[in-house]
Amino acid sequence: MIPVSTRKAQLEARLADLKGRLAGIEAELDSHQSADWEELATEREGDEVLEGMGISGQHEIRMIEAALRRIADGEYGECVKCGADIGDERLDVLPYTPFCRKCAA
Repeated sequence: MIPVSTRKAQLEARLADLKGRLAGIEAELDSHQSADWEELATEREGDEVLEGMGISGQHEIRMIEAALRRIADGEYGECVKCGADIGDERLDVLPYTPFCRKCAA
């Protein structure tokens, strides 16, 4: 069983990493100013990929922030739906999950 303090540190590290990556994505999206139509089309295709990564990253950030609030409230590791304990194996894979395996299904 991993201590909550260790899980908290892991979540905080992942949060910092994601925020750094999102800042890089935003900078990349803002940097495109090509006047050439072909280059602009290629940049737009890349922008779509970056935007998808950004949306995914923002979702994960919200999930991590919610998990950190549950830690602060002493409710981490409890399913928000049924109140059952979330198994360590599940938290190892998804440390920010708010649901036990049964409620997530």
